[in-house]
Amino acid sequence: MSKRILLVNPPIYDFTAYDFWLKPLGLLSVAGLLRGHAEMQLFDYLDRSPDQQSDDFGRGSFKSTRVERPGLFDDIARNYNRFGKQRSEFREFLSNSGRFDFVLIQTVMTYWYQGVKETIEDIRQYCPGARIVLGGPYATICNSHAKSLGADLVINGTDLRPLWRLVDVIPMKYQSPFWEGYENLETAAMKLTRGCPFKCTYCSVPNVYPEFVPRSPINCGDDIDFLHKLGVKNVAFYDDSLLYHPDRILVPFLHYVIQQQIEVNFHTPNALHVLYLRDEVAELMVRAGFKTFYLGFESISEDFQKSTGSKLGSKDLVRAVDNLKAAGANPKNIIAYALMGHPDSDIQQLEDSLKFANSLGIKVMLSEFSPIPGTRDGDRCSKMTDISEPLTHSKTAFPIRLLGNEKVNRIKDLCRTLNGGLGANISDNQ
Repeated sequence: MSKRILLVNPPIYDFTAYDFWLKPLGLLSVAGLLRGHAEMQLFDYLDRSPDQQSDDFGRGSFKSTRVERPGLFDDIARNYNRFGKQRSEFREFLSNSGRFDFVLIQTVMTYWYQGVKETIEDIRQYCPGARIVLGGPYATICNSHAKSLGADLVINGTDLRPLWRLVDVIPMKYQSPFWEGYENLETAAMKLTRGCPFKCTYCSVPNVYPEFVPRSPINCGDDIDFLHKLGVKNVAFYDDSLLYHPDRILVPFLHYVIQQQIEVNFHTPNALHVLYLRDEVAELMVRAGFKTFYLGFESISEDFQKSTGSKLGSKDLVRAVDNLKAAGANPKNIIAYALMGHPDSDIQQLEDSLKFANSLGIKVMLSEFSPIPGTRDGDRCSKMTDISEPLTHSKTAFPIRLLGNEKVNRIKDLCRTLNGGLGANISDNQ
């Protein structure tokens, strides 16, 4: 009898959450390698149904229910919510699906672990014989804490050999992610690379992916062909440094997309490194179908840039924006990230940074700081809060505690005003 494997993307417990092309790419990639070795089913709590409203590029709000804030957040005057499908839907699914031999659960933000905990509880009750495996950023960054939730195996990093031993499978060759697990798939995600060559002091990526590794161009081509064949309309790149060595990595992919006449809207929610946004790269990106351009900026302050990684300067942002506009990108879809709530906020000049980026005729977006264990800046914050508890990493709570509720609200109001009242969209640094 073949193995039966359940794949789960858990619900989110948080103050805010929004679907910026959020898909469990890591989970689906692992499942792709298991294709042909097991019968697999996917339950994605965050898969929005076709009747839920989306914008022109497939973004939209998750279903949500207000829940009681954990006591740790008694001082945070914000509503706390559970985002995703109802818990009863998952329990009914488990009741009707029969036994599963293994359950693979995706983890993402460290402070979202309540959804992982809930998922494990229901699997233990409704599918007691299944072996449960956790993987992803939370499972790696907070490995000991993740082990306390009751899974049978917690994957640390990218070494999947413990998983292959558990399920008794040896994958022999690459296969595209398990996108066919969705009944209706309009948005998806992909990567051309793994890891990041830069070492920003606030970012967890080097802890999860120690090396920067370009993926096989053939495999990347197979991935986009598969998504195009499935009728996907919007694809977000989850690369942490999509533009690094563009002539070797991104540019060949863009030529492939253009030559194959693949009509898909591409998006860059993880931020583009503006130093590498040359005019010829920008032109190719627009020709290939890139529609939204999120740019890593963080601050106008040179002192802040130097203290956190020296990735760029203000002039580099100007040049990147000019190149995108000249290539035909819609300025309304060019967005500069600025970091809020960093422990060096006193030198950051955040409000001036927002005004400067907006003066270039583009939108601005707040990226709220999260104190992540194992990063230089996160470890500094251990003097301010107990970062051994993942809830203290909350991108909503930490900036409020550092800056004060009044200042946080003022900065968000400024962001909305600069964007013409369209909102101060929020990202984070995990």
